[in-house]
Amino acid sequence: MKRTPSESAASEIQSRRAFSSTLVHSLLALPLIDAAARVNPAAAATRPSESTEKPVRVGIAGLTHDHVHGILQTVNPGGFKLVGIAEPNRELAQRYRQQYHLDQTLLHASVDEMLDRVKPEAVWVFNSTAEHLEVVEKCAPRGVHVMVEKPLAVSVEHARKMQALAEKHGIHLLTNYETTWYASHYEAKRLIDETGSIGELRKFVVHDGHRGPKEIGCSQEFLEWLTDPVKNGGGALMDFGCYGANLLTWFMQGGAPDSVTAITQQLKPSVYPKVDDEATIIVTYPKALGIIQASWNWPYGRKDIEIYGATGAIRADRESLTLRKGEEAVQTIPARKLTPPDDSPFTYLAAVVRGTIKVAPVDLSALGLNMTAMRILEAAKDSARSGKTVLLG
Repeated sequence: MKRTPSESAASEIQSRRAFSSTLVHSLLALPLIDAAARVNPAAAATRPSESTEKPVRVGIAGLTHDHVHGILQTVNPGGFKLVGIAEPNRELAQRYRQQYHLDQTLLHASVDEMLDRVKPEAVWVFNSTAEHLEVVEKCAPRGVHVMVEKPLAVSVEHARKMQALAEKHGIHLLTNYETTWYASHYEAKRLIDETGSIGELRKFVVHDGHRGPKEIGCSQEFLEWLTDPVKNGGGALMDFGCYGANLLTWFMQGGAPDSVTAITQQLKPSVYPKVDDEATIIVTYPKALGIIQASWNWPYGRKDIEIYGATGAIRADRESLTLRKGEEAVQTIPARKLTPPDDSPFTYLAAVVRGTIKVAPVDLSALGLNMTAMRILEAAKDSARSGKTVLLG
């Protein structure tokens, strides 16, 4: 089903790419055989060709999260076969069907209908964060693995129910973040953990966000729940604070912080009357401090992190990595190219479902790590409401 959009459709897609995740990049087409080669390099010479690999049957739950464009632009990326889409909004479903020239038989009115008719092995969730729990409630008893777009859940209560279902029924429950696929982050962690390049960790400063979802042109369906305090659990704090909570937990080897203090603001109440558009979260550890700055008010889109140690500092974003030791000049460090299955959510999920890799508890997508990230986010919301520091001990 090769896509041949009109010029107007192509323009619309391009505008969405400005805020979409790395799902849209050329890495989408990497074959699953590379995942096997990573686990066992000799397998590359003995495993069958890509054409004989059995693709993972994947369903999509919801079309209201604009990140879904990434998977729809490449309907069957390496190792995947899209077998169904569940979306109750018929007008939205038909719009996407026409835009991406999808087969009508892929569309289903509900998650239950899709699961029963096409029996996917995994479901990728692209509806509101509040609906993540419902999808897991339907998928887990059927033994269907689930990947949700960040964050894991709308609340710790939902997250715990999802965790219990995943553990009871033995499914993988993963969370996808754009920043999980930044090579610079893995190189930064290697420099910290393996070479001690900056000494003992002291401080993290994380900047995430953009001009605002309405300002950058998010779809109306996306805006409807992204700016709703119940369906999204908050505004910028949830939308972009989750990146920092996820990364800090990872850099701190999965450990939970001692305390969380947060301030939220509505700098644009006429645009976002129901939720915060600005959030600053301070996270303390026994010997380190994290500052997460989540905003719908940056003059440009950004996702970057500064990591300060006793003897040096690292700055990483999607494109670059720099290292400064003491008063020495700043060095640009080349990041090692990520290899399958750690280079994209597609190859990672396919390898997890096929069992060619095992999800480590401290993987950026792992359930355990993201349960801790959810505790940070919930504590931040509680702190912002009460004006007090929340202890997580």
